[in-house]
Amino acid sequence: MSPDWKDFAAVAADAVARGLEEDCADRDAATAALGRSAAAPSCAVAVARSRVVLCGWMLVEKVFDSLGGEVEVTRLAEEGCALDRGARAGIIRGPAGVLLRGERTALNLLNRLSGIATLTRKFVDAVAGAGVEILDTRKTTPGLRALERYAVRCGGGVNHRFDLCEMAMFKDNHWIAAGGLVGLSDAVSAARAAGVPVEVEIDSLEQLHPVIGMHPDRILLDNMNPATVAEAVRAARGSGIYMEASGGISLETVRAMAETGVDGISTGCLTHSAPAADISLDWEAR
Repeated sequence: MSPDWKDFAAVAADAVARGLEEDCADRDAATAALGRSAAAPSCAVAVARSRVVLCGWMLVEKVFDSLGGEVEVTRLAEEGCALDRGARAGIIRGPAGVLLRGERTALNLLNRLSGIATLTRKFVDAVAGAGVEILDTRKTTPGLRALERYAVRCGGGVNHRFDLCEMAMFKDNHWIAAGGLVGLSDAVSAARAAGVPVEVEIDSLEQLHPVIGMHPDRILLDNMNPATVAEAVRAARGSGIYMEASGGISLETVRAMAETGVDGISTGCLTHSAPAADISLDWEAR
């Protein structure tokens, strides 16, 4: 049975269970070969190998709680905290065999979420003071959306719509499917009548005023340069519509886009292209 995909705890439990099953953690050949040594008390320290924003330590706790064996997992830094290279995120103590069976699943999840939080923080820092939100998208790992959205929040970002039913977002392909402006206007009216928040994507200034007339909650300015975005923001001033920019925005260009006056900047790279953080488990000698 699938979990409630918006329930963080349920998705976390599902991800941990699937991760341990995928890794055959209950049939670790090397650990089994250790014999009695697998029961020896051991200690491993989670250490940042580069500057990272910590996110997902509760998943480490859940991994070792699932494996049992009287493991003590201690957090040394708060979620969303920036760790410098060499800083310790936490300590894991317990039987060597249990630590060995769970370390890869724990690190895979911890480094994935910390990587997203770290990249998000870089974007947030780049637009500091501009009064703009850094938004995620639905470009997430299937089955892990609730976790990855949490990581965006840990990095200081803001979550966009969770799924297709949370907001009616009409993009370029919806324009085509609707047969053009008139059909799209009818679709927007239908969505608004159903009580669903509405966002409409445009890729030219020519589309702006007709879309403003549809009274959506948001307008997405797609693949426009900063000068064009600034013009669109000025034209929409006073409408009460949330203006969002997206499309090919990088760390190098996000500041210029933020200074156009948009309310939000969305980028899929926060989740689909964030490199895994480099946090490792250093074992202490017995």
